[in-house]
Amino acid sequence: MNIVTSVLLLYGSEEEAFWLLVALCERMLPDYYNTRVVGALVDQGIFEELTRDFLPQLSEKMQDLGVISSISLSWFLTLFLSVMPFESAVVIVDCFFYEGIKVILQVALAVLDANMEQLLGCSDEGEAMTMLGRYLDNVVNKQSVSPPIPHLHALLTSSDDPPAEVDIFELLKVSYEKFSSLRAEDIEQMRFKQRLKVIQSLEDTAKRSVVRAIPVDIGFSIEELEDLYMVFKAKHLASQYWGCSHTVAGRRDPSLPYLEQYRIDASQFRELFASLTPWACGSHTPVLAGRMFRLLDKNKDSLINFKEFVTGMSGMYHGDLTEKLKVLYKLHLPPGESLLPTAQPGSPTCPEVQLQRTGLCGTVGP
Repeated sequence: MNIVTSVLLLYGSEEEAFWLLVALCERMLPDYYNTRVVGALVDQGIFEELTRDFLPQLSEKMQDLGVISSISLSWFLTLFLSVMPFESAVVIVDCFFYEGIKVILQVALAVLDANMEQLLGCSDEGEAMTMLGRYLDNVVNKQSVSPPIPHLHALLTSSDDPPAEVDIFELLKVSYEKFSSLRAEDIEQMRFKQRLKVIQSLEDTAKRSVVRAIPVDIGFSIEELEDLYMVFKAKHLASQYWGCSHTVAGRRDPSLPYLEQYRIDASQFRELFASLTPWACGSHTPVLAGRMFRLLDKNKDSLINFKEFVTGMSGMYHGDLTEKLKVLYKLHLPPGESLLPTAQPGSPTCPEVQLQRTGLCGTVGP
């Protein structure tokens, strides 16, 4: 955002630059500048689709090289300001504020089309991006009255035989002539379709990351952990949109690691406990669930994450008899007390003896 904003400040007052930035972030490039650059990934998918339609002979090669993702992040996020000489890039920004993302996609297609032969001969992503970078370095604005400002990339990759200069207005003309069939309405429809794919892909990535963070000795299989994660996440989301309390929703921070993004409170845990636990015991289930939640809530913030939730479930499903007895003993301790580590078998403080005295051993399965 700083690259785009600095250019806006060159051409307008602070207030004008602010409202241009508002239009940019909220309407023209929605969700581009958030922690997961969702908007840029959406337009990346659109660009891939347009490449298949308009440049089919190049599309497969681009996929093999993995260039599309680099293009979407370096070209689209800064509206070419970071990859093209300043006097040329601001012309594209002018057109962008007039016609929107359509112009950016058209210019990107025109650049690929102009370099098709060289791209088809590239062997890896680095070679392709270097070649495209040198081409963009030599896009000039011949109508500019100010002296040209060398681009940083051009200074770092200068060679004896630089590519021929390309006039920015000629590049724009070619982009409109060859790709004039692009319409803003069609692009917006494509954005809706691609957004669903991007969100699903991000959620799948989050699920895999969370499952990988669970210790391997937890007892559940990968498939079981994924199923538990979906149930846990659904309970969190249901509380945000249909719950009476907004505590969890207010505390959610999307910038946190995936493991911490979805958390549930005591009331939600009681519902999951009643439906999933093998220790359901009639009218005592809510009390037992509340005590289990208190045991799992290590940092005492009245919320537990998925790892803490699975740890509790694993103890009830996969722990041996001794471990289950110890857990039950902890659940029946008054708040503020903890299990004595020095308790010997048969002593009054031993969990097995305490549970036998209270008659609770029958609640533990074999």
